[in-house]
Amino acid sequence: MRFVQFTCKSGGPQHLGVQLEQGGGIVALSKIDSSVPNNLKEFLEGGDDLLNKAKRIVSEAENVTPEAEVKFLAPVTGMDKLACIGLNYADHAKETGEALPERPMVFSKFPSIIIGPTDNIELPTISDEVDWEVELVIVIGKKGKHINKQNAEDYIFGYTVAQDVSARDWQKRLNGGQFLIGKSMDTFCPLGPAVITKDAISDVNNLRVKTWVNGKIKQDSNTRELIFKPPDIVAHLSQFVTLLPGDIILTGTPGGVGVSRNPPEYLKKGDIVETEIEGLGRLQNKCV
Repeated sequence: MRFVQFTCKSGGPQHLGVQLEQGGGIVALSKIDSSVPNNLKEFLEGGDDLLNKAKRIVSEAENVTPEAEVKFLAPVTGMDKLACIGLNYADHAKETGEALPERPMVFSKFPSIIIGPTDNIELPTISDEVDWEVELVIVIGKKGKHINKQNAEDYIFGYTVAQDVSARDWQKRLNGGQFLIGKSMDTFCPLGPAVITKDAISDVNNLRVKTWVNGKIKQDSNTRELIFKPPDIVAHLSQFVTLLPGDIILTGTPGGVGVSRNPPEYLKKGDIVETEIEGLGRLQNKCV
């Protein structure tokens, strides 16, 4: 199932829906049944009862809204935690000259910086080294602590796509080596367009991941390059904090980032960044 948060272009409130297929029509769950929340976080907090209700609504739905009539919002918002994993693709580690990490390197972004799949990226005036990073995103489906790797899949609801926009100067030099500020400027996390349930993905460890800037391919890799796989990441993070429904984890980026190019390349006003993961969807964000 492809869960989306959206509004109608003609106006009206936010709804939670299920898109029948990529590019297809949307069943507005929260419009059809008012007992269904209008956001994915609260929906996940409702557990299997709400999921089963959603499946029934989709199977019986007669009113389907065409994709052209909606504006997709970020598919999950209001989460407790937005965690990130650094240096988690073998090809990215190679291009940076870094040794492969022995355990997942965890940092975070502020959840408030999330934007939708077609919203603008605002380039900050305090940085001229803003870079791109396509990332597979884990969406947590239920509460868990001290999860073991063998059971970690049970806590994963699904996956989505993020562009982990990064101000490299503030990430690497101007904040004492701490990543948070360089990763957490306003609009630095385009997300979406949908959260795809794990059962709808044939092999999450074999998906092409790509970034284009102004139509030119910059990143082209595959999730098989991930050093730590999703269950490893979920189990590791849960040793430190309780994972909650709606929490998301960005799993790292592959090779091809701007800072590692010779000479380095950074985003400029007017650039169009497109971010895609095979079968999950594509983001298109303009830099302003």
